[in-house]
Amino acid sequence: MEFERKRYGHSLMNIAPLVDVVFLLLLFFMLTSSLVREEAVKIRLPESKTAATEQETIKTIIITRDGRIFFMDRGVDLKGLQKAVREGLTEREEDSLRIKADRNASVGLLMKVVDEVRLAGVRNFSVATEWLGN
Repeated sequence: MEFERKRYGHSLMNIAPLVDVVFLLLLFFMLTSSLVREEAVKIRLPESKTAATEQETIKTIIITRDGRIFFMDRGVDLKGLQKAVREGLTEREEDSLRIKADRNASVGLLMKVVDEVRLAGVRNFSVATEWLGN
């Protein structure tokens, strides 16, 4: 007398599609997230209720409270700022420059920096402020 053996179905789960989905999600979030780079020079921006949040990465001039000037994280003096801006910006980037001045920095120094930026050929630039949310 022969007994019929019970057949065991091997239940193996194919994880290759799961790995594909995880890698696609990782790639999607890596490409769509904007990486926020923290500035090397610490400044406190003036406050504004109508300021826009920073979305894209553009070239920046930083003015500290003690009057030091940085362009692209490199210290420059006021006399060399115009030349540094001309060399640092390509023709395509001429309209994308941001000035970040500490709220305790001299307004006169800020105006001199604005003059140097204009003399360097930059037509449009912005002065960054800190947004005061409701």
